[in-house]
Amino acid sequence: MSKRLPIPVWTLLAPVMAWLLLGGTALGWGGPFRVLVALGLVGGILAAVHHAEVVAHRVGEPLGTLVLAVSVTAIEVALIVSLMLAGGPDAPALARDTVFAAVMIILNGIVGLCLIVGGARFREQRFGLYGVSASMA
Repeated sequence: MSKRLPIPVWTLLAPVMAWLLLGGTALGWGGPFRVLVALGLVGGILAAVHHAEVVAHRVGEPLGTLVLAVSVTAIEVALIVSLMLAGGPDAPALARDTVFAAVMIILNGIVGLCLIVGGARFREQRFGLYGVSASMA
């Protein structure tokens, strides 16, 4: 029988603190307090991802991947919806622009990592126009 480790305290306190900080914004606190709210949001998200990772590890490989994918997707959708609610008249464009930015950051990161690893391994990168066009499409 495997011994289960106790849940870290920060994963329990971070969401509670995030809710309390959110309550402070409902009371009208602003200014420098918003920095604390942003840190509380980051802490709450990290705690949610940690809990999803623990659940994914306990259910095993095939379903664990789905648990992580669904949890990260739900967090991303919640962040985009919160941006849209606070966005004002240009809110419909925020969802499109946010998803486009995330996709471009990921794709550029993958291409950059491939170039760095390929350059470190082969010292010179060769490419053909046909292959580059196909991969970038």
